[in-house]
Amino acid sequence: MDIKTYRFPEKREWPAIACRQKPGAPEQVKNIVASILADVRESGDLKVLEYVKALDGFDTDACGLKVTDAELNAAESALDDSLKNAVRTAAENIRSFHEAQKTEDVVVETMPGVICRQKNIPIDRVGLYIPGGTAPLFSTVLMLAIPASIAGCGKVILCTPAGKDGAVSPAILYAAKICGVTEIYKAGGAVAVAAMAYGTQTIPKVDKIFGPGNSFVTEAKQQVSQYCAIDMPAGPSEVMIMADSSADPAFAASDFLSQLEHGKDSQAILLSTSERLIDGVARELEIQYAGLSRKSIIDASVLRSSAVLLRDEDEMAAFANFYAPEHLIIATENYSRTVEKIRNAGSVFLGNYSTESAGDYASGTNHTLPTSGWAASCSGVNLSAFMKKMTIQEISRSGLETLGPVIEAMALAEGLDAHANAVKVRLSR
Repeated sequence: MDIKTYRFPEKREWPAIACRQKPGAPEQVKNIVASILADVRESGDLKVLEYVKALDGFDTDACGLKVTDAELNAAESALDDSLKNAVRTAAENIRSFHEAQKTEDVVVETMPGVICRQKNIPIDRVGLYIPGGTAPLFSTVLMLAIPASIAGCGKVILCTPAGKDGAVSPAILYAAKICGVTEIYKAGGAVAVAAMAYGTQTIPKVDKIFGPGNSFVTEAKQQVSQYCAIDMPAGPSEVMIMADSSADPAFAASDFLSQLEHGKDSQAILLSTSERLIDGVARELEIQYAGLSRKSIIDASVLRSSAVLLRDEDEMAAFANFYAPEHLIIATENYSRTVEKIRNAGSVFLGNYSTESAGDYASGTNHTLPTSGWAASCSGVNLSAFMKKMTIQEISRSGLETLGPVIEAMALAEGLDAHANAVKVRLSR
């Protein structure tokens, strides 16, 4: 397996090396998604059922879209105890970390008689999209449903595609059940996004949609965002590994490959100050690749990936901040010092033993993260993503007597005399 290697590139060359997939969906995808959204918005269940039959391959009536209690119970019975134990352990860790993110309301008397508050309020209705297909992401159920529960969201619904037999992945159903999500619908792709954004006779409208997906799901979320909030812009998954001579090549190669198997458009970039380390990783990639099952996917995604030899730790940190990776592994001798130089990353993994897979599944941090450079300005999903902050103010007469002249002066300077009058009227009483 050959990966492109760049040796001591100048900064002007960095954009080409760090180039990702061209942003935005192809015009054909945009048009298909727009058509699906318009159909579902206009005809509701009728079009959802038509698309489910055409795209997912199973035929049902509207009642059959909703997963039943019997299906939930059967899913639990279908899984072996070791997997159920693993899911429960991961859920406990994710819950612990997200519980700790709770914050108190803010109350400040900014000046005598002027009290300002900021109140945390859970979003009323949230929709979770969980991909199915060849890799049903039951771990994403935990990452989204647990913080929604902790936040206190009033209604949580989940959409996920079913197979041609009309059955949903048992692991997805079990994860949903232990998170307390029982309102689950068999719809996938842009169809599910449309149903949650607009609402149908069967699938409720939500206030915010969370969850990853393919190019059709991503485009659908972008197009409905004027009607319904979404978690974040999403793109192909990615990892950047910063490693010096102290790193273990086998460990770095394993994380490189684990990211590449996500999809044909995934990307992995290795940064190192050691050419010997880069050579060692290249050898390990060949060895480990031989035993993997998703070779066709890795064969495509490795073409987007590379290794970059840089001069020192500072240059590695600068390159990482420039790229703003979704996942950043720092396997350097002084990783605690190195991480202090990082400003742009979705989630960071420190040291040789902090594999990116831990964050994907069970350490407790959330794996729903900004991609495509959005880590420069966006956070990954966390407890606050399921909440909104409302400000409240209470002003006494004496407070307005003090603050009023400030308001009047500013309002009149902007030419908004009615704003100034709202103060005058009160103080004239």
